Amino acid sequence: MSVFQQDNTTPIWGGWITGPTLIGPEEFAHAGYDYVGFDAQHGYLDDADVANILRRLEHVPIATAMRLPNADAAPIGRVLDAGADAVIIAMIESADEAAAAVAATRFPPAGVRSFGPLRASLGYDSAALESRVSVFAMIETAAALDNLSEICAVSGLAGIYVGPADLALSLGAEAVGALKHPQVLEAIGRIQRAAAEAGIVAGIHASEGKAGRAMAQLGFRMITLAAESQALRRGATEHLREANEQ
Repeated sequence: MSVFQQDNTTPIWGGWITGPTLIGPEEFAHAGYDYVGFDAQHGYLDDADVANILRRLEHVPIATAMRLPNADAAPIGRVLDAGADAVIIAMIESADEAAAAVAATRFPPAGVRSFGPLRASLGYDSAALESRVSVFAMIETAAALDNLSEICAVSGLAGIYVGPADLALSLGAEAVGALKHPQVLEAIGRIQRAAAEAGIVAGIHASEGKAGRAMAQLGFRMITLAAESQALRRGATEHLREANEQ
């Protein structure tokens, strides 16, 4: 059972990968992160990159989630065949779209996923392959807020995942500093409460540690703290500062 499926209220902390790095996910694991997300929406990762990275992480103690731009069944099926523990589907705005995302992870007759596992270690039991996957719907538009209760009620959905930058833009606020904007914070609170009432996980992209702590205090359980580029920049900056100290 992955951390995405554990029934507890303790926050799980995630890193984020935007490029084809083999070292980044292992370093997040070594630092004690619970999961690492891979960005196939805004990042520079193709199917071969995903398959190679996930295979390398097979025996590394960290869960894996893949963000995809929509509920298209074929790309979702490929990352699951490669062994991703979860998918995060962007720009979900209705219950029908959320249901389509869930269906893309389920084999017929329950869904539309095509059978084709790539990692022998996962086995060939279709029920087991289905049950290991968690599905998260990204809530990041005003339209999604209008349909929030219906989205959260979709059967098979493990949770929702807030994209603060796009949510802010949709609400007429700036993407940078979204988590400090009162209107965005009010919407984020609504999303967390709706997830809690539906009994599903509330996740969010916090982008840094202090914001992550604040989101945990609001009740979010799945919280992404930093991308590999942010972590590298912060560490490199600190090393340079120490080297230049007088």
